[in-house]
Amino acid sequence: MRSARRVPENGGAVRTRRLKVRAEAHAWLNAAAIEVNHVWNYCNEMSARAARPFAGRRKYLTGFDLCNLTSGATEHFERIGADTIQRVCIEYAAKRSQARKAKLRWRVSRGSRRSLGWIPFKAASLRWSGQYLRFCGKAIRVFERERLAGARWRDGCFAQDAVGDWWLCLPVVVQVEPTVAPDEGVGIDLGLRDTAVTSDGDRLEAGRFYGRLEEAIANAQRRGHRRKAKRLHRQAARRRADALHKFSRSIVDRYQTIVIGDVSSPKLAKTRMAKSVLDAGWGILKTQLQYKGQQAGRCVHIVNESYTSRACSACGALTGPAGVNGLRVRRWLCRACGDTHDRDVNAARNILVAGRCPPSVRGNEPSHRSAPPSRASRPREAGTARTGAAT
Repeated sequence: MRSARRVPENGGAVRTRRLKVRAEAHAWLNAAAIEVNHVWNYCNEMSARAARPFAGRRKYLTGFDLCNLTSGATEHFERIGADTIQRVCIEYAAKRSQARKAKLRWRVSRGSRRSLGWIPFKAASLRWSGQYLRFCGKAIRVFERERLAGARWRDGCFAQDAVGDWWLCLPVVVQVEPTVAPDEGVGIDLGLRDTAVTSDGDRLEAGRFYGRLEEAIANAQRRGHRRKAKRLHRQAARRRADALHKFSRSIVDRYQTIVIGDVSSPKLAKTRMAKSVLDAGWGILKTQLQYKGQQAGRCVHIVNESYTSRACSACGALTGPAGVNGLRVRRWLCRACGDTHDRDVNAARNILVAGRCPPSVRGNEPSHRSAPPSRASRPREAGTARTGAAT
């Protein structure tokens, strides 16, 4: 369970340090996570009763109400303290209010459908004790503890992944100074053959992080090696995150204005392209560009990408390929001006132009985007070169 990224304040930014906990503390954390689940399920039950009473008016309990109901509960738990109980109550109230439901899902402590471990805490509950971190009377060692040297952290949590390893997630305040980008702006077109293509021609090739490990994952699942399958899934996720982090960092360091198309991953995930769409990680890339651009003082916009593949970036005529069959056309010739375009680079240039247009104040002005004069072109006549993959 992760908290939302916070807005930088006073020239600083809040970044989460994620440190792996050594295996010697896993058994204690597993037992503490069960106690956290008891507190969560109690809050869930009491909130459901208050929202749907047998008589009287309904009431939606806040985090303050739940903290009052759980006061004095520390004597019934061996590992977690009052700070953790209060954090669970506040987190539950926030999640229930966000979901707009009277009751959330129960947290299961055992069995095949067990919930992943989660132990929140306040900043004052975690302290240094020599070479160790002490939490609720337990000494916990982590890898790469030098990353916390001199750091001032906020409320964090211990989180467990699907493999069973525990991680210490600490939001740390770091000082970030906005820099001046060498280039003015760039448009980014998202696709499947290339995950991202910029208006300057730079490409992030599709890594097929899950596709390359899909056969190994299937073999592990057929043989009943669940832990190995989970490790392979984590390996694919880490490779994807590494590639997207490197690409987003290079874009933020180079350009001042970043414009991205509003292609929807959840909608395309319902089609036959679901595996390729989810493997590309478009949503992760957008999130990285937004928070990295915010910390570096960049302008990041998400614009409508309708007709960006069909419109000519030179004259604006709708002479490009259209329809499902037009997805095979990678390069095409504009019949209006005679300019030859790469499909993805042309779309990225149109996205950049759409991001530079000022928004309408009254709502009735024509768009300043390069709108084509005619839409009567036939897409089957536009292709000059055809290759296999689609974006």
